[in-house]
Amino acid sequence: MATAKCLRSSVTYRPRFHLCIPLRAFPTSQHRHASSKHPQGFEPPTTSDLFELRERVQEFTRREITPEVASETDKSNSFPSEMWAKLGSAGFLGMTADEDVGGLAMGYQAHCIVMEEISRASGSIGLSYAAHSQLCVNQLQLNGTPGQKTKFLPNLIAGTQVGALAMSESGAGSDVVSMRTTAKEADGGYVLNGTKMWITNGPEADVIVVYAKTEPEKGSKGISAFIVEKHFKGFNCARKLDKMGMRGSNTGELVFDGVFVPKENMLGEVNRGVKVLMEGLDLERLVLSAGPLGIMQAALDVALPFTHQRTQFGSPVAHNQLVQGKLADMYTKLQASRSYTYETARKVDEGGDIRTQDCAGAIMYAAERATECALDCVQLLGGMGYVEEMPASRLVRDAKLYEIGAGTTEVRKIVIGRAFNKEFSSYAP
Repeated sequence: MATAKCLRSSVTYRPRFHLCIPLRAFPTSQHRHASSKHPQGFEPPTTSDLFELRERVQEFTRREITPEVASETDKSNSFPSEMWAKLGSAGFLGMTADEDVGGLAMGYQAHCIVMEEISRASGSIGLSYAAHSQLCVNQLQLNGTPGQKTKFLPNLIAGTQVGALAMSESGAGSDVVSMRTTAKEADGGYVLNGTKMWITNGPEADVIVVYAKTEPEKGSKGISAFIVEKHFKGFNCARKLDKMGMRGSNTGELVFDGVFVPKENMLGEVNRGVKVLMEGLDLERLVLSAGPLGIMQAALDVALPFTHQRTQFGSPVAHNQLVQGKLADMYTKLQASRSYTYETARKVDEGGDIRTQDCAGAIMYAAERATECALDCVQLLGGMGYVEEMPASRLVRDAKLYEIGAGTTEVRKIVIGRAFNKEFSSYAP
């Protein structure tokens, strides 16, 4: 399997607390039916493939995303730029991309594993990773022409360029169709004007998938997708945002002031941008749902040792039944969330079964549970949970993002409801 590309070193690392067991329980499927959402020649990975990959990612994070790196990334609100090349060298930036452009062609279970383990080490590095590898690389993989893939994917997968996706605007977040950025046809291409807000990797991105209205009067049927390159005249990042959490996952406001984009940089067909958007949206939600899993695991990594080391009234606080109750809740929330995410990903990999309600449900459930687990971690640490010597407060601030970014909890519930309406439309009177 392509996991061999990740086996780049054999260094002895300091141990980190583990609870990574669910993948061993997944039966190896006999079905080998990849969907159009997968790279060429894709075969679903076996249980052993996935377990080996998880070990390799854990080795990478122990070496490259140490607690000190995670803490400094948060405090400085600055992404460690050298991390992109390291992620690229490990093979992690092209999990779902074709091998002929440098990808690993491993699918969505594998992508979730990498996302979970990176987020376990640092939520903010994990978020930037997903914006690059899923929102940008996978969109190009799914919708790019052969020429676009050849031009953009090798550098993005190698980590020599940074990718992003620009959809939201200050007045068009959940209601993305109300975007105001326009793209007017010009000789040989289109001219973009407008702004985009809350764009992860925006301040450093070299390649950005941008949505704009080519025919505003047509509403959702007049939106197109474009590949904007950093050097295009008129494009700039107006400001970097100072966020409550996910600090260091550089986020900005992008400005397009008469940016000329050549026709060959249109992603998909003209006025079919919503199709491009929707093609990747379910998969985006699925892969991002692994971010909260990593944060929950990190909360247990902190709380379990601490509560067994910290003594009060002559015994470890973990011997207190109220403390045991919180630990039990944290553990079961993680395992339930992890099972939902990976079962959904397994169905995508093995049968091409992409269910909107499950992709939305997985991230909705995991995001809410992650916030709860992170808050419980703070409570279990007591006074130490409220000081910055411990990572508990960072976990709370990072976890909350997943209830807001990439579609709020409320929007996810609407998405699930609409999926049911579509599925059961024949029952309507």
